[in-house]
Amino acid sequence: MSAHGRGLKPLVALQELGEATNACRECPLGENATQSVFGEGPVHARLMVVGEQPGDKEDLAGRPFVGPAGRLFDRAVAELGWSRDKLYVTNAVKHFKYELRGKRRIHKTPAQREADACRHWLESEISLVEPEALIALGAVAARSLLGRHVAVMSERGRWHEDAAGRKVLVTLHPSALLRGDPEQKAAAWKAWLADLSLASKVARAARAAA
Repeated sequence: MSAHGRGLKPLVALQELGEATNACRECPLGENATQSVFGEGPVHARLMVVGEQPGDKEDLAGRPFVGPAGRLFDRAVAELGWSRDKLYVTNAVKHFKYELRGKRRIHKTPAQREADACRHWLESEISLVEPEALIALGAVAARSLLGRHVAVMSERGRWHEDAAGRKVLVTLHPSALLRGDPEQKAAAWKAWLADLSLASKVARAARAAA
């Protein structure tokens, strides 16, 4: 069977899974979101990047990591010599949670019950993509992947293992850098790149295999 043939069934399954998340009402978030935002990237990508949830821009576009935090992630990918189109990028929670302030929709962190309700979608994504390693961006993603509370600041910058024995690198979500102290911006950026660089071997292997 050709490589295209091997990837076809998982690709169709991922498309169907994405459509199913759009109809999901297992928690209240789907009622108010524009649409679900499912993952994107190559089938059987070696490296999967998992964020928290879609933001306002992602909710409107229907694509992950296209807002300000996504642009910061793209900058990091470029500086590390990775290829964004060789990564599978998704979120732990598939719908945008927000509160209205005037006409603005302000991000709210998903409650644990909301992240738990979405976990089976993420697990199904992982089983179809079968990544060699994963990056958890932030506490919500880390808990969804590792199944426990994760103190990101003390556990960042090293590899952990999930219940299936897969490697999971924990670090900050890029939105944390955007919210951080401007005077610490350069140092925070350098530290974040150092964290992410631990996955460079996997990321660059994916690029070379393309």
